[in-house]
Amino acid sequence: MSAKYVADLVTPALLVDVDAFEANLADMAAALPGPRLRPHVKAHKTTALAARQAALGHTGFTCATVREVEGMVAAGLGQDLLLANEVLDASRLGPLVESGARITVAVDSEQTLAAAVAGGVREVLVDVNVGLPRCGIAPDRAGWLADRARAAGVEVRGVMGYEGHLMMLADAAERARLTEECMARLLAAHADVGGDVVSGGGTGTYAMNTWVTEVQAGSYALMDTAYTAAGLPFRQALTVLGTVVSATAKAGDMPAWAVADIGLKSLGMDHGNPTVPDATVWFCSDEHLTFGGDALPGVGDRVRVLPAHVDPTIALHERMHLVRGDEVLDTWEVDLRGW
Repeated sequence: MSAKYVADLVTPALLVDVDAFEANLADMAAALPGPRLRPHVKAHKTTALAARQAALGHTGFTCATVREVEGMVAAGLGQDLLLANEVLDASRLGPLVESGARITVAVDSEQTLAAAVAGGVREVLVDVNVGLPRCGIAPDRAGWLADRARAAGVEVRGVMGYEGHLMMLADAAERARLTEECMARLLAAHADVGGDVVSGGGTGTYAMNTWVTEVQAGSYALMDTAYTAAGLPFRQALTVLGTVVSATAKAGDMPAWAVADIGLKSLGMDHGNPTVPDATVWFCSDEHLTFGGDALPGVGDRVRVLPAHVDPTIALHERMHLVRGDEVLDTWEVDLRGW
């Protein structure tokens, strides 16, 4: 039987403030309507959430793993999926293409192109390195790879490039200036590659990257404290619910602290500590979050913790609960986890 109230949930638990979440979706749909946004499902890994995005007109999606592609197709959301990641085994994608799903794969080398062809993929984007030292072919080699793809019988839809190293720059003007530099590299590559698609961007540059034809933002829907610190207008919809399992009163020079049953196994920590409102987080360990403050909760009290990085936090949980205040309105399976 599903929980009706937050107090009934087993902790740690993912909570989604439904009003903040729906406002985020509406605001992004107004800013980037329809095909101008290709939401990235790696941020939430939840087909029920993707269906909400599709209902607002965003029917093309970005995926990071083959598993995400498979799950989206199974959920009836395979109209236009981009696997924006290099893979060396695309054999699971070919049957999905044969079933009628439209699947495009990013390639940046002869090896990843060969894997796409062998796997039965018919459409690719040439992934271009625009400054992030991760995947992507050098801009001046993109045309060469596009020619190789067409010679192999694959349609080249265009290019993609991710300025991920700029997403959280605190200085918005500097973020915009460097985004323009990155996109100049991408557009130069596109001139050699051809095709209709110039794909890139993310939540941190969604409003300033006007050069791409589609933006691959994902975190905007639920948000985290790292993106909030970058000055983005979206609301913090995601929290991790915990229960205080230990509390120590102030004694002499030793301050008071409390411990919740949330830790490294339920929080993405690569962007730093989470936030506990009106308290100071001291540290996280496997199963515990220790925090101090002047007015701390007691043993048995619930706390809502704001994660610093939404994507890995969600990937650690099996489900998320949509809530309004203390009421649980719905529960969604995080059904795109795994590879």
